[in-house]
This record gives sequence, C-alpha cells and structure tokens, in this order.
Amino acid sequence: MPAEKINFEKVAVIAHPQLDEAAQEAVQVAAYLKLQGISSSQGYLQDEILCAGIKNKEYDLIIALGGDGTMLRAGHLGGQAGIPILGINLGRFGFLTEVNQDQWRNVLPEIIAGRFWIERRMMLSAEHWRAETLLGKWEVLNEIVVSRGQFVRPVHLAAEVDGRYLTTYVADGLIAATATGSTAYALAAGGPILHPELRNILLVAVAPHLSVDRAIVLAEGSKVSIRILTDHHAVLSPDGQLPINLLDGDRVDAFAGEHSVQFIRNQDPGYFYRNLTPHMSKNPSTGNQR
Repeated sequence: MPAEKINFEKVAVIAHPQLDEAAQEAVQVAAYLKLQGISSSQGYLQDEILCAGIKNKEYDLIIALGGDGTMLRAGHLGGQAGIPILGINLGRFGFLTEVNQDQWRNVLPEIIAGRFWIERRMMLSAEHWRAETLLGKWEVLNEIVVSRGQFVRPVHLAAEVDGRYLTTYVADGLIAATATGSTAYALAAGGPILHPELRNILLVAVAPHLSVDRAIVLAEGSKVSIRILTDHHAVLSPDGQLPINLLDGDRVDAFAGEHSVQFIRNQDPGYFYRNLTPHMSKNPSTGNQR
C-alpha cells in the first residue's frame, strides 16, 4: 500500500448529534490523538464553530463518527474544503465508512503513519434555473431528485443530455446520481451499482409510467438538463435536504462538480467488491441507519 504524504497536525472529530456513543467515542479519539501530539477539535455536525473551521481549511483531517448519513454530511463540508475524511462506523450500513467502532484503535496508528490511500469520489453540481435566472446551486455527493410533491400524480420531465433531447419521463420522479449515490436511492429505484471512483452520472426514473424504465449511465463529463412540464407541485431534493419548489418551465441542470470528496482508506483497493455482498445482505428497514 503506497504511503500518502499528509502531515496531520490538526484534526476535526465530528459526531452524530443523536448518538451518545458517538460523543463518547469522539472523546476517546481526541484523547488518543493528543497522546500522538496531534491537536484536535471535537463537536457535533451542527457545531457552527467547528464547521466554520472546516470551511476555512483549518484542519488536515476530518474523523466522522456515525453512519453513512454522517459521512454524507461530512462529505459536504470536507469535499468543498479539500479535507480528507476517515469514517468510523457506528451505524448499521457503513457503505462509506472505513472502520467499525471496535477497529479504530488498530487502524488510526496506520493512518497517522501514512499507510493509507485516498479514494476520490465525484460530487455532483446542480443548478435551478427559472427562465434565465439562476435561483440556486448545490454540490451533492449522492444525488438530486426531481419529483412530484404532495399530489399523487406523476410529473412530466423532459431530459436533455449535452443539449440533445433524450426523452420525456412521466414518473413520480427522476434521480440524477453519482457513483456514490448508485448504492443509495438510485439502487432502491432499480439502478445499477457503479464503482465509487467513476465520474459518470446515473439517471433512474422513479415509478415510470409508459416511459423509459431502464437506468441510463451517461458518459463521463456529460451534463443533464431536466425541464419541468407540469401544472401541479414538483420539488427538487439535493442529497435529501429540504425540498425546493419547482414551477412549470423550470430547469434543473446536473453535471460533474468542481470538488471531489476524499475518503481515507486503509483497506486494499478491492474492498468495494469484497464488501458489496455483506452490505447488500443488510436490510436498512430493520433499524435506524445512522
């Protein structure tokens, strides 16, 4: 395993806010770092001071304690700041985390010694346009979803790829996902699983009606534009955040983002395929995915 040349002088240790064990484990991680002569700050994901420090690039490493949801939110912060992330899994799924709760004391010394590699995952940029006015923009790690709102009626969504008409979906929604997102909502909607470092966009319709009912993997570097053609409520949801209302004629563009999320890996590069079957055997409905 090649050694990475990163000097970890200051570390942000962030914990899931609703898990007492995450806060307790964060204290122990910070204490271990102190013994190694490494400065650290610890807090919850919503800690404004800690988040501001990450955005200002005051840290060399983020250690996130929780589950895939915690890693997703850490990715939003660390991706744009260019700070690598080590995930300690306290949840039930752990697609994104690197080590389990009982393993970090063995793995962290390896990381500090530089025996790790960095996995770079594409972020997806999304823009909301109304006429020629840009109303909002986001960078997400999993996906954006354009879907119906509270009305139980399908939406009509005209999709273009690189300026060329693809099709008009009549469906409950349309997912534009990254490779990371291919194991999230897109997977539940019947999409394929992509290797996490691929830089392709995946299009998956949700409950399509007389429409293209197969997922489409776009070429690397492609841009998808989704135009809303509906006379009722539609919404845009970026990475499961609060939905944004869409009107008839609005357009949502999605393309490869400027930033990548960097995950610290100590496992060999074949870990993704080796762990895929064990992960898929877990039913997320049987417990809270943290």
